[in-house]
Amino acid sequence: MSVRRRLRGTKVAVLAADGFEKVELVVPLRALEAAGASVDVVSLRRGRIRGVNLHMPASRVRVDVTVDEADPSGYDALLLPGGFINPDLLRQSAAAREFVRGFVLRDKPIATLCHGPWVLASAGLLEGRTLTSWPGIRDDLVNAGAVWLDQELVQDGNLTTSRGPQDMTAFVHGMIEAFSSAPAQRAAPARTSDRQRDTPVDWAVGALHWSPKPSTAAVASIGLAAAARRALRGRAAA
Repeated sequence: MSVRRRLRGTKVAVLAADGFEKVELVVPLRALEAAGASVDVVSLRRGRIRGVNLHMPASRVRVDVTVDEADPSGYDALLLPGGFINPDLLRQSAAAREFVRGFVLRDKPIATLCHGPWVLASAGLLEGRTLTSWPGIRDDLVNAGAVWLDQELVQDGNLTTSRGPQDMTAFVHGMIEAFSSAPAQRAAPARTSDRQRDTPVDWAVGALHWSPKPSTAAVASIGLAAAARRALRGRAAA
């Protein structure tokens, strides 16, 4: 079957919040659409959510449906992009945690990378699972009951994971494969985790070192936007 038709008729939810790593949402989303899938961006609020390139603000993505409105039974698969802000917000949302649990209960495929597995950990879904992630959250996932492997792609039943943007080619291929076929055989639960790395990921350290300082205007606009959202929530509560 043509790659462009492989996911025809498949409906995928992309669960993300402000602070998603842009490449980890946009590249997989475009690959899904190119394969024929119908994709909804699901988030904590309506409107548009802001992406980041590491610590720098990036472009925004339109939200199709809020997590309070979305129903896991209406989707065939779930994509959880990373970035360290996005999953930190999602894991604090009871609605987001319940949404993710709905896919696991129905044995629907989930693909996530980088810090995305944080959401699975907070939803209580990692006991006995084998996966990978951004190396910096390895201990969090192991403490949540997972077996962690330092590999570019790990597939365990309905769960497909990668470490981060450096593994994007393998991740997209594994995601398309998982979303278009039956769940892979569960990995052996007796495997032990790979050890924590001795040094941080070189390219990430270098990128942060050489990236420009955020402008005063950019920082101010982010602060004003956050203040406006708090004010709106306060008015709604009143």
